[in-house]
Amino acid sequence: MTGYDGGPVAALRRIAFLLERAREDTYKVKAFRGAAATILPMGDDELARAVEERTLTDLPGVGASSAKVIASAVRGELPERLAALEAEHAGPLTDGGAEVRAALRGDLHSHSDWSDGGSPIEEMAMTAIELGHDYLVLTDHSPRLKVARGLSAERLARQLDVVAAVNDHLAGDFTLLRGIEVDILDDGSLDQTEEMLDRLDVRVASVHSKLAMDAAPMTRRMIGAVRDRHTNVLGHCTGRLVTGGRGTRGQSQFDARAVFEACAENEVAVEINSRPERRDPPSDLLALARDAGCLFAIDSDAHAPGQLDFQVLGCERAEEAGIDPDRIVNTWPRERLLEWARSSRG
Repeated sequence: MTGYDGGPVAALRRIAFLLERAREDTYKVKAFRGAAATILPMGDDELARAVEERTLTDLPGVGASSAKVIASAVRGELPERLAALEAEHAGPLTDGGAEVRAALRGDLHSHSDWSDGGSPIEEMAMTAIELGHDYLVLTDHSPRLKVARGLSAERLARQLDVVAAVNDHLAGDFTLLRGIEVDILDDGSLDQTEEMLDRLDVRVASVHSKLAMDAAPMTRRMIGAVRDRHTNVLGHCTGRLVTGGRGTRGQSQFDARAVFEACAENEVAVEINSRPERRDPPSDLLALARDAGCLFAIDSDAHAPGQLDFQVLGCERAEEAGIDPDRIVNTWPRERLLEWARSSRG
């Protein structure tokens, strides 16, 4: 039996991370994260007694599978489930992109369970720290996207208090930054109040509705959002889906050259969305944005902690496109990033 000294909470969190990285069903992940939350406040002796008395499954949120993991870890043995997942899913996600990934300081696009993400804010932050980030921007959805439980101005204000509390608790070199993925409305305006947008550090603006709009109005819509003083990043610009459980979807039609020229003029970063089902923008548009002089943000668009690791997929694409790492805004130190996000928008 292989030894293990990471402890049961770490084992459960690592299993959840690897399941998320492999894009397994959410219910499987929640079982392990829920069990980790249950046993976290328990003392070593109390947990060992529960293992000895075989009462782990009497604890709320601890099922047979998670109990087996806990018992093995408490005994100092590598849990079988963890060993299998490490062997299957812990390897590199790409052949390239390592140099660009090493240059990244953070991630500008992530979601928590306040909207359509699967985990609490603090879990997202802790995983970002474990991945070596200096900062993570929390970008839950805006009100119009009701299917994703988008945040009203009131809920967003409450979330900002939670972000401040998380940062006070961490009190280290890492910072959770205040952000939003704000919907681009049909007329190019942004789906949140000016007051709340002004309170944020970084704003990702994305189209989520009427993706099949004719090219001319879609172009006006996107350029309108890019010119809005609040917009810092143009998210997943074509809206396409190339694989995955939601099926496939063709890309929106717009004058990409005009949109990217507006991005370059207004110092808005074009997002290289790293989700495997998006790969957005497509390679030809990525090259067009590069040649237009755009800045870029390589983002995970993570909806779970394990998905924060998707960033390397975007890094590989940036490397293949020959994009200078200094044009990627999340290779910048936090203060430079924040100065850009403030000053570029007036």
